[in-house]
Amino acid sequence: MKPIDSADRTQDYRVSGSTGGAIAAVGMALLMLIGFALNLDRLFDNSTELSASKNDLSHILDGTASRDFAADLAKVALPVEAARLQRAASWLTLGDLGPKVREGCTNWLFLTDELMPHPDGETARLTRLNQVKKIEQILANRQIRLIVAVVPDKSRIMSQHLCSLKRPEGMTTRAADWVAQLKAAGVSAVDLSHPLSQSKQNTFLRTDTHWNLAGAAIAAQSVAIAAKAASKEPLTPWQRLETAVQGSTLWPGDLVRLAGLDWLPTNLQPASETVPELTFKNTSTSHPTDTPLSEDGLFGNNNMPTVTLIGSSFSRTSHFSDFLSQALETPVANLAKDGGGFSGAAHDYLQSSTFRETPPKVLIWEIPERDLETPLNNDKALPL
Repeated sequence: MKPIDSADRTQDYRVSGSTGGAIAAVGMALLMLIGFALNLDRLFDNSTELSASKNDLSHILDGTASRDFAADLAKVALPVEAARLQRAASWLTLGDLGPKVREGCTNWLFLTDELMPHPDGETARLTRLNQVKKIEQILANRQIRLIVAVVPDKSRIMSQHLCSLKRPEGMTTRAADWVAQLKAAGVSAVDLSHPLSQSKQNTFLRTDTHWNLAGAAIAAQSVAIAAKAASKEPLTPWQRLETAVQGSTLWPGDLVRLAGLDWLPTNLQPASETVPELTFKNTSTSHPTDTPLSEDGLFGNNNMPTVTLIGSSFSRTSHFSDFLSQALETPVANLAKDGGGFSGAAHDYLQSSTFRETPPKVLIWEIPERDLETPLNNDKALPL
């Protein structure tokens, strides 16, 4: 049993020892009974919507009423409720976070995928390497500079919080090797492992797979340096962004959601965390708007951004694109996709009318390390 930490508001609810299994069973049964009662209550509430004709004696005798009742019963999400209750019972009694999430120490959560090798991972990594090289050539033929930014695994950078969890030895140099191979092929690439690991403060969110504000700002600075070095022309239009803190907010960590516990009261979830709320204000007189650039906002704009960002949810978390725009002193069109994985955003953008009609001078492609070796059938086909 782990020692109880004063910052962890959930530890008091978890038990261990020889009675753990019995308590888990009792807790599970109680939770399922409650869920079943709630579903039956919902079912009978819905039954009032049935017309009287369906409930008269003739319909009861010919089976219509029982058939309708069975149909209504089938619509009630008992399997879903049972799964949710089972997850809660396992967490509250045994501290189990399910198959997708692992708990380190001091309340840090990690994605299981970052701790397990994928079958044929090396083949997938090399295949994606060749795809990026081909995309770089296609862009170069159109005088567009590609910058690839590889985001390291949280479990790599925050390894001091893994404790009993271990990363496979084969992953030790995975990100660095992939970036080195890209550079050897003439592709401008940045391994964000070094700047993020050198920081004296935490650079990832504790209950989330993504970087925090400090990590996003550090990564943006490193990518901006590479983009400026690779660009042969000034990145116009120019702008200045100023940052202000507007209080703080509770962060709904995606690892809590993946563990199936985000529906519980906050004090029963894994220990929560708060983050500062930032605002970015454009103070440049030549570009007064404070509206973020998006794909919809590009059409019909005569003062087009010269930098486009594609990638994963990392580019949409903790103001990474704002920090990048601030570091480059130019607007950045953020066309990253939540859940896009390795190629989702690239697939959509490179085949879009936005790319055909208003191509950027610099394309920044953010790629999570954890997506380098996932099965290739998860990817969207790239226009190679």
